[in-house]
Amino acid sequence: MTIFLISLSALLGVLVVGLAVSLVTGLRRSGRRAEERVSTVVETLEKRMDELATELAGAVERAEEEGRRSRFLGEIAGSIDLDDVVARTLEAAVGVTQADAALLCLEARGDGPPLVAGHGLAADGARPIGGPPDAADAVATYVTYSYAAEEPGQIHAGLGVSLLESGTLSVYSRVRGHTFGPAEATRLTGLVERATLALENAQEFREARQLADLDALTGLHNRRYFHELLARECARAHRYSRRLGLIVFDIDDFKDVNDRIGHLAGDGVLAEAAERVRSVVRTADVACRVGGDEFTVVLPESGIEQAEQLFGRLQDAIAGRPIGQAGRMHISAGVAELRADDDSTAFFERADQALYRAKDAGKNRSITADDHAA
Repeated sequence: MTIFLISLSALLGVLVVGLAVSLVTGLRRSGRRAEERVSTVVETLEKRMDELATELAGAVERAEEEGRRSRFLGEIAGSIDLDDVVARTLEAAVGVTQADAALLCLEARGDGPPLVAGHGLAADGARPIGGPPDAADAVATYVTYSYAAEEPGQIHAGLGVSLLESGTLSVYSRVRGHTFGPAEATRLTGLVERATLALENAQEFREARQLADLDALTGLHNRRYFHELLARECARAHRYSRRLGLIVFDIDDFKDVNDRIGHLAGDGVLAEAAERVRSVVRTADVACRVGGDEFTVVLPESGIEQAEQLFGRLQDAIAGRPIGQAGRMHISAGVAELRADDDSTAFFERADQALYRAKDAGKNRSITADDHAA
């Protein structure tokens, strides 16, 4: 489109110049009055040429802007991964408004955390800019904000519109004296209209995937998620030479519990045990139920020492007080640290075999994959 407009501009310029030359040649034969008429015609043509050049430049700019917008919108709609859609939305917001940075904020859905993501932002005081009170008015309403920035490179101006039912999309400029106006607001709200559906779809997909990753009884991650996570964490630990710890544990004599108080009450014991596990693991640790009464905890950036310390906290939490009709329960565990020759399967098997050794050694204890009792 741009090449076509430039070619059209050049063609029209040639035609106008040719017409002017023809007029000058013809009219000069008619004397002084004719020369005055020629001068008037040339001035008119020059003025028209300037107007034409301005119109063509505007058309080129609009065509390029539309091309960028179409590319951004196509990229946003081309993914179902929430992180990817958010990143592309932020990039598009910066692109269509010629801003320096962008910030997307969505309130929490259900029990999940709020979603906050930025593009081109540092710790320079930028904050989300609230959209209109009524989200239905977002197409026509926007909010601008001026920052009292003193240092070079800090945020000076912002523009925000409503996003979904409980969020905002804001863009920022670091140019001193810059203000966002109706043109940028129109482009940003147009982007929001298109991005909203993609964000909603991506959020629903993530929530569905998270539900599929959870064990229905305990609320911990399930076996499938555990093996996917362990493979990723093993690859990351090998790539960046990081430590990785693993605990595999189960509840001692749990079969007797089922035989004594029934499977329904036994399920209650598992659910309570899982709640106590959640109460002691670190934020970075990932607890999973991998089958029956068997559980695992993946410990990123940790080794044998941290894993054994966590086992102690797990044992205290579970055995510290009775669990319903089952009474006081204990756990046994196998503990391992990732080795250079481990893949995720070998890593899990070493910890799992250590668990069986802990059972054979009398239960209510942990044994490391190197056969040291704790």
